[in-house]
Amino acid sequence: MILFRERLLPSRGLLVALLLLIPATLLVFLPINQTVGVVAAIALYLASCGTLIAISPVVEVTQERITVGRASLPIEFAGEPEAYSGGEATAERGVRLDARAWIVFRGGIDSVVKIPVVDEKDPAPYWLISSRRPDQFVSAVSEAKRHTPSK
Repeated sequence: MILFRERLLPSRGLLVALLLLIPATLLVFLPINQTVGVVAAIALYLASCGTLIAISPVVEVTQERITVGRASLPIEFAGEPEAYSGGEATAERGVRLDARAWIVFRGGIDSVVKIPVVDEKDPAPYWLISSRRPDQFVSAVSEAKRHTPSK
């Protein structure tokens, strides 16, 4: 059963910034052919947006595991999660970041969730993941941990 699911889509600002591909492509193709230039510009913009959306990682929490993109952490190896926003999130992504941490950051997403890894065999001390809904993410991990039998 899925307790939490979020796709870390690119920010609207990035999709708007990609609009600059249109005039750049037109500058290249208009001297050759106007129709080809317009079609190529629109196609390049749509393909770029589609690619960014398609490769956006999915964050998912079930009763058994936390999955972010292709990485997976069994729930029994997850510590108590914490959500950070604003300046605290900036500090977690910057000055407080442990170089060994497993991270997934997305531009345009201010909040992060920190999940300690309690598996002594795992070299990563924690996961740090961008989230637009950090409180729901933390609640889902806590809920999954409550329903996991202790070893």
